Amino acid sequence: MPKKEEARFEKTLGLLNKELEAESFHPVYLLYGKEEYLVKEYCHKLMQAVLKDGDEMNFAFFQGKEIDFAEVRDIGSTLPFFADYRLLYFEETGLFKKANELSEILTNLPESTVVVFREKEVDKRNKLYKYVQKNGLISEMVPMGEKAMIDFIVDELWKGQKRIKKSTVDYFLSQVEHSMFHLKNEIMKLISYTGDRMEVTMEDIDAICCREASDQIFSMLDAVADGNSVRALHFYGELLILQKEPLGILAMLFRHCNILLQIKTEENNHSGYELAKRLGLFQNHFSNYSRQAKKFQVSQLKEMLERCVETDFSFKRGQINIQLGLETLLVSFSEMNSKRGNT
Repeated sequence: MPKKEEARFEKTLGLLNKELEAESFHPVYLLYGKEEYLVKEYCHKLMQAVLKDGDEMNFAFFQGKEIDFAEVRDIGSTLPFFADYRLLYFEETGLFKKANELSEILTNLPESTVVVFREKEVDKRNKLYKYVQKNGLISEMVPMGEKAMIDFIVDELWKGQKRIKKSTVDYFLSQVEHSMFHLKNEIMKLISYTGDRMEVTMEDIDAICCREASDQIFSMLDAVADGNSVRALHFYGELLILQKEPLGILAMLFRHCNILLQIKTEENNHSGYELAKRLGLFQNHFSNYSRQAKKFQVSQLKEMLERCVETDFSFKRGQINIQLGLETLLVSFSEMNSKRGNT
């Protein structure tokens, strides 16, 4: 995550936490972004803080594309019943991507009405977005940086009365997907698996955690570098078992090869830290890419990227079955590297 974006995110999250603690609220909130765990978590925290003791009498829920604005106006204009606040909660309405009259309605609601929007996507040019930006608080929940992610893992394990070494945290991050939903799930599995034992080990991670899809791509490309098409196809099969779509696997493969090529061509011009930052990689992930890049030549990586594009083009023109096309692609990659090893 770029430093400016990270600083803006942390500042907004800090404001949100202060308001939750002080129980002093903006009239309207918009929470959205790629990190769905945080969006859900903070929407839930807002609901708990605004509505005491699960107060359902002063709560109204609106979901989906068809919103009755007259109903919103009537409910929102009603003063809360034996409480300080009334909460209007909107979820995945798409209102921030189309013209609508809601900003005019919100302008006339009493101070006792708090409005929370939970959305997947927004258009920052949208009139409602600009209204919330001026009168409320907007928090775009973006994926955490490496330090914040490590702190989250350590804190969650500590809550479960577990401890973990820094080297084990690094290993954990190299093995699992980085969405917070997935991290939370894997952490809960580790807490349950280790039972009464305090320390979480690498062996525990190997035994119980689901490997990240990108880790399978690393293994696949290692097999390709060794000219071992059978092993490369094995890891392709593992990705299918993880319910990854072949077209998605092709996109991951293209991205991976492109990162290897950038490292290969830029490693003499930048330090590892600078290059990792430019590529948006955690340092431990960059080390894995850098190690693997040494197994390939620039000309090979360029040709592999070209073949990825050709496969995608052939599929979109209806000339090949994408699953079979990917298998053929991996075999051709392996043969290319096998021939290089024999020269």
